Amino acid sequence: MPATVLRDRVYRRLFTAQVVALVGTGLATVALGLLAYDIAGADAGAVLGTALAIKMTAYVVIAPLVGAFADRLPRRVLLVGADLLRAGVAVALPFVDQVWQVYVLVFVLQSASAAFTPAFQAVIPDVLPEERDYTRALSLARLAYDLESLFSPALAAALLTAVGYHRLFTGTLLGFLGSAALVATTALPRATTLASRAGGAYARATAGTRLFLAVPELRALLALNLAVAAASALVTVQSVVYVRDFLGLGAGAVPLALGAYGAGSMAVALALPRILERTGDRPVMLRGGLLLVVVFAATGAITASDDGSWRVPALLAAWCGFGAGCSMVLTPAGRLVRRAAPDRERTAVFAAQFSLSHSCWLLTYPLAGWVGATAGLAAAVTVLGAVAGCAAVAATLLWPAPGTVHEHPGLAADHPHVSGALRVPGGWRHSHPRVGDGPHPATSA
Repeated sequence: MPATVLRDRVYRRLFTAQVVALVGTGLATVALGLLAYDIAGADAGAVLGTALAIKMTAYVVIAPLVGAFADRLPRRVLLVGADLLRAGVAVALPFVDQVWQVYVLVFVLQSASAAFTPAFQAVIPDVLPEERDYTRALSLARLAYDLESLFSPALAAALLTAVGYHRLFTGTLLGFLGSAALVATTALPRATTLASRAGGAYARATAGTRLFLAVPELRALLALNLAVAAASALVTVQSVVYVRDFLGLGAGAVPLALGAYGAGSMAVALALPRILERTGDRPVMLRGGLLLVVVFAATGAITASDDGSWRVPALLAAWCGFGAGCSMVLTPAGRLVRRAAPDRERTAVFAAQFSLSHSCWLLTYPLAGWVGATAGLAAAVTVLGAVAGCAAVAATLLWPAPGTVHEHPGLAADHPHVSGALRVPGGWRHSHPRVGDGPHPATSA
């Protein structure tokens, strides 16, 4: 079971820090929506849409910069500093009364998150060096994100019956302070000692992305990230339209639809550790991408129907399928990054994954909204389904099957991806092993 890794004291404290910070973030999401309505009234949707774009922009821009310079700071200083900065924003948010102030504070808050998350992700493989334990930790992290999406709105609703929405920011403050306290009092593993990276600030900021794009599995992961972004954008942006307009249900059914997505994701996250031990990452992740395409086709058929009570359970099943497919891709993703990145580059490559994956959401969120608003739900499903289909096919082509001979130009000799590979002019040649076969076998020139 994934929870067995909680026996490790260091990981247990870090996981607890992650959970309390997630709850604080969830409360802030609810409170921010109410704050936007308080300031902008009927234009609150435009304010929140802009805030979401600012959030994704901060993730895309800030994460690589942090990855470039993270090795110059002790891990604990970076993580605690990011939490304290987020706590400072939580203190300031209840006092804003202008839209531009919301935008500035959202940018600061999400920039701090863009610093915290990749650095935090890079610590876990050092805390849990055994791949089985690390896989269970990834499963727990996926469960934590899904549970937060269900628990935080319910907690916020309960609190709002007794206090004003401004008090929700107090919960956010306590979440970030709790996370900072747990990290500050935990003995983190030392990061690998790094030599100074060559080149200027731009070279250092793009080093993780360049390394990310040099490895076939990670190029495939980028394509799969786009498929996941297309599916989650449809669920996030259009669930309320499907529930209220398409199915004619009340507002209380919206959380039910989102819960179906979370249930599918959580079920897969619980099952994956054992499945990955038997099959490896490639079959699971590629099938997850293809499952998203199948669910898009099913959603298109549901959307084309004019009437019928069957549409409600069918839509819930489709949303559950979207959650399952996304979890099949996202849960094992950290394993790919961990294996593909040398220890000294791990934070930079996690930062690149964080930045590149959110650039996909930066594309698909407005696409889902604009196409749905101007051309209808069927067009949104068609366009996003086409994006997911192309991305899934690209991932299959980019990720070499076990036994496929291929070459890698430009990777360093100590890069783990070319361990055991044969040096050839300009790079390395090897084939990918099957599950349990050991290191990459070299092939003759």
